[in-house]
Amino acid sequence: MLRFVSHRRVTEITCSASNPGTALTDTSSNENSSGPAKITLLKPWQLLGKTIAPDGTVLKLTRRADEYIIAADDKSLMSSRMHGSEDALATLGCAKASTLPRPCVLVGGLGMGFTLRAALDVLPRQATVIVSEILPAVVEWNRGPLGALAGHPLNDARVSIQAGDVRTLLSAARARFDVVLLDVDNSPSEFTIAGNAGLYDDRGVTAIRAALKPDGVLAVWSARQDPKFEQRLRRAAFAVQANPVRARQRQGGAHHTIFLAQKPA
Repeated sequence: MLRFVSHRRVTEITCSASNPGTALTDTSSNENSSGPAKITLLKPWQLLGKTIAPDGTVLKLTRRADEYIIAADDKSLMSSRMHGSEDALATLGCAKASTLPRPCVLVGGLGMGFTLRAALDVLPRQATVIVSEILPAVVEWNRGPLGALAGHPLNDARVSIQAGDVRTLLSAARARFDVVLLDVDNSPSEFTIAGNAGLYDDRGVTAIRAALKPDGVLAVWSARQDPKFEQRLRRAAFAVQANPVRARQRQGGAHHTIFLAQKPA
């Protein structure tokens, strides 16, 4: 969802077919004024890339000024202006791994690279970080127009890209990862891409548990609280915490949740 900045003053939003930008007409002038209303033209959204997910979902990368948005079927998935909770996914999930000499971390879903950057910032130099991304275009966007936003994390020598479905990688792993960070879709129970449901169901949680080393940590980003997912994790013998975070961290924004699930030692 694209959001205009709201003001205390009343504004009327109009669009011109001849100008794809958005005109903001200020109607807050003195009522006795006979002068014309002030009009501020915003730059139009520019399409930078487009790709199609395996289930047919159309993903687009767009930009206006310094803001980037990735949308699925024209519904916003993420914005470059709000990534505080994506950062928190890594800092919370990697807190223990940051003290290990050679941790192995899996990042499921590259997004705009903010979670990867936050993980690299706290992990030691000898860490191994594997990024699983099913869409090659998203990797290319992060090597191209999105790269500078998170400081080009794909250029870090600790990082390798595993193309394909993260579920396939997890199903083939046995006690491989110290941390699994998942930011795949909106939540463990609400999906823009239907195939992602299998990552968070009972079978998916069992596969993740098997892929973690003893005492390993699963961290999951969610747009909302999800008591049923917490119960599912506990049934799989995880110790679970649900951590409330904000989209802009200390600056506020939407309320999100980071689930931390620790496998027994």
